[in-house]
Amino acid sequence: MADSAPATTPAPAATLAKNPLRRLYHWILSWAHHPWGTLALAVFAFLDSFIFPIPPLFLQVALSLERPRRSFWYATVDTVASVAGAVVGFCIGYALWDSVGVRIVGPIPDPIRARLQADAFTVTLLYSFVPLPFKLITLGSGFLHLSLGTLLLASTAGRSARFFTLALLCYFMGPRVKVFIERYFNGVCLGIGALVLAVLAVMKFWAQA
Repeated sequence: MADSAPATTPAPAATLAKNPLRRLYHWILSWAHHPWGTLALAVFAFLDSFIFPIPPLFLQVALSLERPRRSFWYATVDTVASVAGAVVGFCIGYALWDSVGVRIVGPIPDPIRARLQADAFTVTLLYSFVPLPFKLITLGSGFLHLSLGTLLLASTAGRSARFFTLALLCYFMGPRVKVFIERYFNGVCLGIGALVLAVLAVMKFWAQA
């Protein structure tokens, strides 16, 4: 379905020129006015599950901030496409690990392999929700010949929780969130970076425990 929305007031050109991250942010926001914005979200979410390096949540947030009333539709698109991509990742890991899978994610670290084999549902659920490379789990599950049903169930639960939480925030606080990001962009970027580092540290400790 084609997307349309009123134009957003652009940031000053001088500000964009000095900050490449802000330029990227406004480029992502521009997809909200593109006729194929929803299709782009589906493609990003699908590829993110087994190969793409850019998480789809950035585009989901951009689309939802521009059109808060469609926040839950974008979350649904993200979830369905991401789980479909997880199936592709599983198949690559299962049948093409040596020729394709290992080239995408590299060798699976021993602690993660052991955790996956011991409790695939919990590990998949966590990786589906936190900002970590989901493709490591989708390909790894196939490589280790784990249950596809477990992958589907856990990834659906985790991805839904992640994307619909974002949808709730954007639906009820969209305009305020957008103004806040524009005003405190550098601080928001630092906060996101700190959160990712904290999650990585916690997950590494958990995997080795």
